[in-house]
Amino acid sequence: MTRFTVGSLNPIKLEALRAGVVQMFGAADVRAMAAPSGVSVQPIGDEEMIAGAMQRAQFVLQALPDTDYGVGLEGGVLELKEGMFACAWCVVAHCAGGVGLASTGRFLLPPRVAELVRSGMELGHADDVVFGRTNSKQAEGAVGILTHGRLNRAQFYTPAVLLALVRFVNTEHYADNTGA
Repeated sequence: MTRFTVGSLNPIKLEALRAGVVQMFGAADVRAMAAPSGVSVQPIGDEEMIAGAMQRAQFVLQALPDTDYGVGLEGGVLELKEGMFACAWCVVAHCAGGVGLASTGRFLLPPRVAELVRSGMELGHADDVVFGRTNSKQAEGAVGILTHGRLNRAQFYTPAVLLALVRFVNTEHYADNTGA
């Protein structure tokens, strides 16, 4: 059975990986392990989020030779003239080569949350302070809080996982033809 391992012990990331893999492949062995991101605790900008997700995915492949796909999910924020937005990137790296990459949607953070993040606080902690929560980053996350539970963090991440897997089910359209 094909094995996917996400480089995080956050249950939200494991749930998102499981949901995306099931939608794309059906049955698979989906696991989690701690993996360093190599980026700041609060990644800012697409490049830093991609770098963190890539580091996690590659770390998994090096640490677990029996894993077919290493997966990194890295959430963060980015500044636009309209304000601070939250989003995440997913990297799926195949053991034989080839990398799939996709991002989530993006949503505008409330000014008070953005202000705390700009002052150096991690988004999850800023959400906890502003919304009176505890450890929301391993629960509903900012997206779940702001949508009043209509979209939780795992549901928000799942399309990015699914889209990062696209290159592995369409190998004829990618230069290295590496995939499932």
